Amino acid sequence: MPVSPITLFFDFSSPYSYLASTQVEAIAARHDRSIEWVPILLGPVFAATGSRPLVQQPLKAEYSLRDLQRSARYFGVPYHQPQPFPVATQQAARVLVALQRARSPLAVEWIHQVFGAYFVQGQDISAMPTLHALGASLRLEAAQIDAWCAEAEVKNLLRANVERALRVGVCGAPFFLVDDEPFWGVDRLPQLERWLQARF
Repeated sequence: MPVSPITLFFDFSSPYSYLASTQVEAIAARHDRSIEWVPILLGPVFAATGSRPLVQQPLKAEYSLRDLQRSARYFGVPYHQPQPFPVATQQAARVLVALQRARSPLAVEWIHQVFGAYFVQGQDISAMPTLHALGASLRLEAAQIDAWCAEAEVKNLLRANVERALRVGVCGAPFFLVDDEPFWGVDRLPQLERWLQARF
């Protein structure tokens, strides 16, 4: 019987998605699962849920900034609160979608490069020069990145990801599906792993 992957819906502007990206591969390896990385845009999700970014919510904003630093220490990964925050991430997501379409091994490397640039180095990942520089580190030409970002099919693929996310009930990021069981938030990773162990 085929084993389903761990499906991870994420937005490059989501700090909790960044934290999840540093942990999920080890979990998948421990349980012989692959990962389906699904880039989305949180704007339509916020519209559907009536929510908005944590840093724009009274009381939750201050707490979330503290929690992010603590969570990064808990996971043993670097974290720097970027400015500006949040930023538009459709261009970075489109590059990823294009790499995934080509089944390129660079797709996962792009994910880690973009997250690291934003949440570790504090670079503005909404700026095309930043994406060009990240692409250069992976031997991707700036002209190719620009072409992908402007391509109608790539835009449609990203739009389809968002529609899929809403269809399956994604209410924030990171959001995981494992054997059709949903888990929302990086703090649900222990429960996700327990599900992989015993389907509790």
